[in-house]
Amino acid sequence: MNANKTNGARFLDSLGIAYELRTYEVDPEDLSATSVARKIGLPAEQVFKTLLTTDEAGTYLFAVVPGDQELDFKKLARIAGVRRATMVPLKDVQPLTGYMRGGVTVFGAKKTYPVFVDEAIVLFDRISVSAGQRGTQILLSPEDYLRAAEAVVADLCKEAVHPQATTGGRP
Repeated sequence: MNANKTNGARFLDSLGIAYELRTYEVDPEDLSATSVARKIGLPAEQVFKTLLTTDEAGTYLFAVVPGDQELDFKKLARIAGVRRATMVPLKDVQPLTGYMRGGVTVFGAKKTYPVFVDEAIVLFDRISVSAGQRGTQILLSPEDYLRAAEAVVADLCKEAVHPQATTGGRP
């Protein structure tokens, strides 16, 4: 077994899922998905970020959205059947998942939490997600990702606001 493989990659290996590992130089000051996308040569909408959220009862949920989008917490709560969803405090992410910010993935996480993925995932032949450590991404087919993550696909992103579409509150 390759010593450079991450827990996320080993998890996919255990399922017999094909993937490509792609490494990049980490800038601890900029862990954004758009920065990662630029470094691995993919558009930001094809690089999905994995966010750990929680509901009012303390249940944890993974939300996976395109790197150029923002999670709509109300949409996530509705699809997950909870009253409210919020981000888990950064200090709690590693103890709960086993992964550091910038390296969170649903694959091989410490515990299994429900996974909700934005519907844009089906638009691509391949997507990229963190491999479980900063500086390494996993590229795989959306179908394989959804199967391995046992994910629910839904509209999870905030609507894009176009400046020309706003009226400034006037009719």
